[in-house]
Formats: sequence, structure tokens, C-alpha cells
Amino acid sequence: MYLEQLSNAFGVSSVEGNVRKIIIEAIKPHADEWRVDTMGNLFVTRKRRVNSPDASLQVMVTAHMDEVGFMISEIKSNGRLKFKPVGGFDRRVLLGKAVVVGKDRVPGVIGLKPIHLLKKGDYDKVSDIDSMYIDIGADSDSGGKVNIGDFATFATTFGYLGGQARHRRDRGLVKGKAFDNRVGCAILIELLKGDYPVDIIGVFTVQEEIGLRGARVATYAANPDLAFILECTAADDLPRMDEEADEGFPCLGDGPAITVMDRSFIADRRLVDLLIDTAKAEELPYQFKRPGIGGTDAGAVHLTREGVSSAVVSVPARYIHAPAAIIDLADFWSTVKLMQATLQKLPERRL
Repeated sequence: MYLEQLSNAFGVSSVEGNVRKIIIEAIKPHADEWRVDTMGNLFVTRKRRVNSPDASLQVMVTAHMDEVGFMISEIKSNGRLKFKPVGGFDRRVLLGKAVVVGKDRVPGVIGLKPIHLLKKGDYDKVSDIDSMYIDIGADSDSGGKVNIGDFATFATTFGYLGGQARHRRDRGLVKGKAFDNRVGCAILIELLKGDYPVDIIGVFTVQEEIGLRGARVATYAANPDLAFILECTAADDLPRMDEEADEGFPCLGDGPAITVMDRSFIADRRLVDLLIDTAKAEELPYQFKRPGIGGTDAGAVHLTREGVSSAVVSVPARYIHAPAAIIDLADFWSTVKLMQATLQKLPERRL
């Protein structure tokens, strides 16, 4: 499993090169062809290796490589770095967090005026990002270590929770940054090791977090018959103050989350039914992502050319788009198994 390497890699939108390098090394032994396009999307083709009644079926499976982060927008005379968000953030989670900046991974901390110096009326306000800065310990002009336009991301490292032994890769909770969507990338690597009755075009896309940009051009180039998008989605399984409130979903440990609709698309019901039927036949857990929430590369994929039948399968995670997220490895491996079995069944369920 490559999740640890992928999570620790630096890969803010548009600078996904370190992530792509890890993936290329992982897929080389299993790829019939691979290439990188102008934007940085990585295409990996694995030809069918099982007899099939439909030898022409081209199935695209995607996962985006980029993570949310920051771009340095101004360097103050005192060495503090002003920044802009790259992707969506809840700014409440940013203060005091450790980050790394630029190609040299300069360590820093996101700072703000301390609570002791606030005026009384400001105690309960959440400060906007324009009032924050990154402190790298420089006296002036960042010491030449950082330039305007450099990117930054959280300094979190992958780890096992609850005393989970490192050798038990199939269960337990793990924490790390950028699980959205290095989890999907790690699953796609596992899928590309398999033999299927259809041609698989695995696409590791760029710039999803800033508008599904890589997926738009990648799908046009691949021109698939149908597509599956692998993602990491927000879990909603935290304790609630109101006992009468609706139960949250999806939840860690309940299996892969199947999307029926989000803000960017409505899934092809035939593919959704295939995923559900396959999960039942394989006795795999599954759940649904809350309809109408969020968006994925499917929003661009399904509108390309004459349209592409698409479905999304996600691993639920707590605290995505934050310094550290948490997933259950059981959900990871259940998603791998569900997708492997679904790809095997595609020729039997002609759309």
C-alpha cells in the first residue's frame, strides 16, 4: 500500500510532480503504456487480460493527485509571509498549524494576533485568511528562502492510531494529510495490478481542488465509454449535541460510500446499481454519500464530448481539508475489493 508515501508527499494543486513520481514508480511494472500530458495528468493503460464478449470497452478510472494548500502572495519586511488559499478551507483549523513552504520545504507556523491582545468584541470572531501569516523565523525578506508564488502545505506526517501495528495493513485507523485524494490514488494503484476483461485507462488527475481542471482535458483525451471516479469524502460520524438530530453519514468502518448525486453531477443509475449488486454479491459493506453535498472530478468527466456515464466511489474520512484526516483501513481495502469485482462484472452488465 502506497498511502503513507502519497500522504506525506508535497502536492498542492498545479505542483503535483512529487506525487506523480511516486505513482509512476509504483505502476511501471503493471502498465502497458503510460504518459504525462501538458497539464501533468498521468495516463496509465492496462489492456484487458481476460476474455470478454466486448473487447472494445474502454473504462476510465480516475483519482486526483492534488491537495489543498497555500500560495505565498506577499513577503513582509519583517519576514512574515502572507498567503492565499489554494482550494477550500475552514479557516478555523489553520491557526498555529505547522506548514512547509516552497521547494526547500522551509518549516513555518501559521500565525495571528494572540487572544491576549484581542479587543473584547473580537473574542468570538473567526479571523479571515487575509489577517493570517506564515512565520518561518526570518528577520526580513524571508532570508531569500521563499519567493512570491511558492506553495505551502501542512507538515503533518502519516501515522497509525490506537496502537495499531504497522504490519497490520488491513485494519485500524490512520491519520495523515491530503487523504483527499491520495486515498483514491493509492486505490487506483492497487487496481492497476489486476487482470480485467476490459481495457483500463487509469488517470491520476491534477488541479481538482481548484475546479476539476485536469479531469476536463484528461477525459477529452481518453474518450472512454464510461468512468469511475475514486475519491475521499467527508465522514459525518462525530458525536452530536442533539440526540434527535439525523444520524450522520457516511461513517468510518461502514465501507465505501457510493454517490448518487452531489453538487456537480447525478451518477449514472446503472453504474450505481452495478456497484450495489456487486457489493451484495461479494458480501462487502457499502454506504451512500449524503446526496447533494460536495463535488468531484465526475462533474467534469460526465460532461465531456458527448457525455460519459460516470459513478463515484469514496472512502470516508474525518477532517478532510484540514491538517490531519483520519480513515479506517478496512474501508480502504473494501473499496479496492468492490472496484476489482465491479470491473470484472462490467462486460456482463452492458449499459
